[in-house]
Amino acid sequence: MDAFFASVEQRDNPELRGKPVLVGGSPKGRGVVAAASYESRVFGCRSAMPMRTAVRLCPHAEIVRPRFSRYREVSSQVMSIFRDVSPLVEPLSVDEAFIDVSHRVREGAMPAELGQWIRERVTRETELTVSCGVATSKSVAKIASDQDKPDGLTVVAPGTEAAFLAPLSISDLWGVGPKTAERLRGAGIETVGDLSERPLTWLIDRFGSRGEWFWKLARGLDDRDVSVERETKSISSETTFAEDVGSESRLSAVAAEQAGSVAKRLVEQGFRARTVQIKLRLSDFTTFTRQRTLSSPTSDAATIERTALSLLREQLSPVRKFRLIGVGVLGLEQRPVASQLSMFDESGAPAVEPPQSTARRERQRVVDDAVRELNEKFGGDIVHFGADASSPRESP
Repeated sequence: MDAFFASVEQRDNPELRGKPVLVGGSPKGRGVVAAASYESRVFGCRSAMPMRTAVRLCPHAEIVRPRFSRYREVSSQVMSIFRDVSPLVEPLSVDEAFIDVSHRVREGAMPAELGQWIRERVTRETELTVSCGVATSKSVAKIASDQDKPDGLTVVAPGTEAAFLAPLSISDLWGVGPKTAERLRGAGIETVGDLSERPLTWLIDRFGSRGEWFWKLARGLDDRDVSVERETKSISSETTFAEDVGSESRLSAVAAEQAGSVAKRLVEQGFRARTVQIKLRLSDFTTFTRQRTLSSPTSDAATIERTALSLLREQLSPVRKFRLIGVGVLGLEQRPVASQLSMFDESGAPAVEPPQSTARRERQRVVDDAVRELNEKFGGDIVHFGADASSPRESP
């Protein structure tokens, strides 16, 4: 998808159309650009750039806070269109996917026509544009999809992969990040073609097993299948503060809200989690995680919040301030349709009065369902669980 978050915002709000739009956090703090519209890119703005820098480059840009629930909703619509082309769809992210159309080609369909059909249908049904790369491998198709944005179609015919890749910048190669690109350029390698001419042993000596991977990709060699089943291993929510925070009440309030968001996504995706984790980054950028495994898997918002807050409190001290906090869950498993009642509650504590505990859990489920329905109806996370009474929230 082309500038997905920004394009959705421009579509949903006609006043933003044709204007430079930056989706992300506030420029007054540590906000980062999540997406930059093409109108803002001509000024040098791009995703992952500090919002403060982007605003300096394009002072008249419209800044929009992200609406991730809305983007997931539109993504589901787009992915459904992809699956009408082929059931073999592997999402890479909310706005990008691989589609294996080999069986359609064997049946006589032309790859370029399939790409054009996808583009036309996505635009017709969503009013958004998508750029397609068509090739015999995942890595070449991915690179091709970036060559003619926005609303582009690039076809790399079988046997021409190496020639297509050769003139491209080394940073275009999949897996070559800024630091690796810097090392390669230091060795005189500027293009993918330059890399393909180096001996395999040279690359392995410098990059180990990754060297062989780069060597193959530079020649267009990639035999990985499109993987339809991509296992979800974790779900998390993070917040970076505009200023370092040491207040227990404020940190607890944010963690509680994050726990509610994580629990909501667990339920939406049909999972329960065995482990709750918090992620913390200190003011000096030291980053660490702490986690706790529950006695039984859960998707209960109150249990996740209670565990996260307990982990958080263990890391607080008068001299510590944090620039980032996150709550996540690990050890995911599909939630069964029905489960046997346990003599322990979901946090592992004994249920001293089973009938009362059962009723409490049922009331909690009713509350969880009501919160989800309100948030789905009105968008975003307008309703969430408060912190424990022992940790009152600060006024906003």
